[in-house]
Amino acid sequence: MAEDPKFHEEGERVHEYREPKVVKESIFTGSKALEKAPKIYGIPTGIEGLDDLFFIVESENGKIVKKSLGGIPAYSVFNITGVNDTGKSLMVEQFTVEQARKGHKVAFITVESPANFVIASIKMRAAAMGYNFDEFEDNVILIDAASHSTLRENIPDLLATLAYAIKTYHIKFTVIDSITGLFENREMMARGIVRRLFNFMKKWYQTALFVSQKRSGHEELTAEAAGGYAVGHIVDGTMVLAKELIDSSFKAKLYKKEIGEIVRLFRIDGCRMSGHDTRTHYLEITETGLVRILGPIGK
Repeated sequence: MAEDPKFHEEGERVHEYREPKVVKESIFTGSKALEKAPKIYGIPTGIEGLDDLFFIVESENGKIVKKSLGGIPAYSVFNITGVNDTGKSLMVEQFTVEQARKGHKVAFITVESPANFVIASIKMRAAAMGYNFDEFEDNVILIDAASHSTLRENIPDLLATLAYAIKTYHIKFTVIDSITGLFENREMMARGIVRRLFNFMKKWYQTALFVSQKRSGHEELTAEAAGGYAVGHIVDGTMVLAKELIDSSFKAKLYKKEIGEIVRLFRIDGCRMSGHDTRTHYLEITETGLVRILGPIGK
């Protein structure tokens, strides 16, 4: 076969040869690309202290001014990562409640727990936020990949199901909790899976939040997650959640806490679609189970 001019050898592999093809459909002038570019505006998240951490810059009277976006950028795809018990799922549940309460349909793909358990948790979050969940419960469209292995193990099936739900319910927001569950035991495939999910969200103009797990050995405040840096590298931005035990007088002084206490931290690690606060902030999980972003460390 290798003697056939249509094939060539590379090491032990044999590849079919074809002439390079120009893909003219991939070429745009700047103005043509802008015709299809969505207008960026803020999506309030329902998470106290988070929305003002994103901003845009505009020119006013010849000066560049910074203006709060009032939420995460519309059409962005964010990765929310951290170790266990840092508030990742609480954040996406609060986001889901906030959008559903405003009359938007939200796709919530649950990969870890069956849909009936997740919706009970979302209802509790709504109660803590002071809302009557009965009034908007059907704005949450759950896709149960935890109970259906074909969705968890087969990405084409998952995306076909999500596309059907988006068309049927006119969904604009998608949450996946967690994407780590879509490539557990096959982390070598993480990059490819995350890329397909990201491209899908862009194609369907979704504003999306992906939850991903950190391994215990990962540095607390890096964007690295299970699957390596693949997730953070591909998406529009990453929110890193961390918790730290106060086990030294140095930490006690730094965080103004007593030895033995836990301090929770939050940081936005990059955002392609808007400016953002780069400082590390304190994070609090309230007694009612809500996440709040507090002031930056040092203030």
